[in-house]
Amino acid sequence: MLKASSAAAFLLAVLLSPASALDGTAQTPASQEQVKKLIALWHQHLDGAHTLLEQRSAFEKFMESTPQPTRVQIKHVDADGVEADLMWPARLHHPIGTRAILYIHGGGFYSGSSRTHRALAGALAKAASADVLLINYRRVPEYTYPAQIDDALDAYRWLLASGYRNDNVVIIGDSVGGTIAIEATLRQMRFNAPLPAAVVVMSPITDLAATGASMDDNAVSDPLIGRSQIETMRKAYLGDRSPTDPEVSPLYADMTRFPPLLMQVGSGETLKDDTLRLATKARQAGVDVTTEVWTGMIHQWQMFPFWLDDAKRSNQRVADYAMAHFADKPEE
Repeated sequence: MLKASSAAAFLLAVLLSPASALDGTAQTPASQEQVKKLIALWHQHLDGAHTLLEQRSAFEKFMESTPQPTRVQIKHVDADGVEADLMWPARLHHPIGTRAILYIHGGGFYSGSSRTHRALAGALAKAASADVLLINYRRVPEYTYPAQIDDALDAYRWLLASGYRNDNVVIIGDSVGGTIAIEATLRQMRFNAPLPAAVVVMSPITDLAATGASMDDNAVSDPLIGRSQIETMRKAYLGDRSPTDPEVSPLYADMTRFPPLLMQVGSGETLKDDTLRLATKARQAGVDVTTEVWTGMIHQWQMFPFWLDDAKRSNQRVADYAMAHFADKPEE
């Protein structure tokens, strides 16, 4: 396990890491084939699902067919009214109790759950030697904005009330989970409340107005999400609220004083510019931002470490980043 005293260790690891799909090199044929097979499976399970509830059900069934986490303990908890799974490495008989990851799943605000994201959350618990609180926030269409952000904040505050120090908590989210992670942290900033040690977002939607050029440039290469899907989820999530409201789209927010931020995105994603534009804005505001663009990866590739080698590598980097920012470092 990482024993570095600061985030400098993570940056050193980046410089010394072997060439991979991250560093701008060409995607390997093996990686291309793995992504191709994943896309085929995605179409097999999700094509034909049209309404939000149909897509929710199809996604759940798809993920139920994937491998479940191993070598982790799971305890169902009530995190101040938010249903959640508390996960930790199986070698321990009880939660670590010091370091925690608050994991916020993706799924377009309307799908995804602790069941769909257990494999990813479990992998992070083991790799980061941390407890992971994987929450089931309220989803659309049953609950609209701001229920999702309210639930994330309630869960974060539950961790603090349970004895985890804020400098030992990292918030991580994929897709709209990343959106919620950023917005929840921004709200904490507006309240002048304790902030997490760091935030990690994987392919977040930072602009619900969908104005990024990659929306069109990568429309063919990314079958998982596009402009029409974002417009549908935006209407269900926001109603008549403006998608450029900084309290719903981080791209339009003031990022000054935001905690250290790791952003991962695939080069073939429609959401690539959502990451790159927010990263630029955050840096200009003085935020410590690390941006990773993974060659040939599609939206939410990190969810599939059992099928994609690049998902295993990218998830390990997320775990390393979390460990580098925990105030209390894991022991070897």
